[in-house]
Amino acid sequence: MDMLVRHTTDHHVAFLTLNRPEALNAITPDLREHLIRSFSEVSADPAVRAVVLTGAGRGFCAGADLRGGASAGDRVPGDVARTIRLGAQRLIAAVLDCEKPVIAAVNGTAAGLGAHLALACDLILAAESARFIEVFVRRGLVPDGGGAYLLPRLIGPQRAKELLFFGDALGAPDAERLGLVNRVVPDGELEKTAREWAARLAAGPTRALALTKQLVNASLDTDRGTAFAAEAAAQEINMTTADAREGIASFVERRAAEFGGR
Repeated sequence: MDMLVRHTTDHHVAFLTLNRPEALNAITPDLREHLIRSFSEVSADPAVRAVVLTGAGRGFCAGADLRGGASAGDRVPGDVARTIRLGAQRLIAAVLDCEKPVIAAVNGTAAGLGAHLALACDLILAAESARFIEVFVRRGLVPDGGGAYLLPRLIGPQRAKELLFFGDALGAPDAERLGLVNRVVPDGELEKTAREWAARLAAGPTRALALTKQLVNASLDTDRGTAFAAEAAAQEINMTTADAREGIASFVERRAAEFGGR
């Protein structure tokens, strides 16, 4: 059987590909656990300096695969909250907490939890055919998997409510206009562009990027004093790295820096 998540590494870039194309890469518990484990591995692997997340086939991810779940009559109070906490929220946290920069290469549809999986990434490239859909309201559900946390931080509360209240499909050009994605590219150029961006990140100062990611992700949840203290502490830590020393030396010697990711 094919792996639920294809995991390859090339020139310090890890490529994680959701691999259920027959189901538009809908997320089962097994796929979720594979993906969480993969993010944990690439986060800790010093040979990996950037990550690209994409989907096999004609879609990025159709969201959670709801087939085979427990019926309402089988549940007891607390089951749903526990399932979300240990499932979708763990998955989104694995992306947000990954110590390497993560690029989402969104091909085709990203719906529900699949949309939130893309939004949790640090940079989002979208093919022209990509669509983002907050499907929860269509099923009479509250958005989960961090949607109500991520969307307002990306596009503001009013725009977030519009997407969450109506559940309309948002095409790639409109997603770019709203600031939901970094760039839209022709379908045939998605992989090429993702590789180019990942190569630039992989050649960068890996620990500095990790610390920068932590600062930015925490910035909207903290006051100025806390943010400034975290910034100073991050710089203190970063100055112990070989890449920081190389960066300063390259400036003094008037040459291009050559970072080793250490």
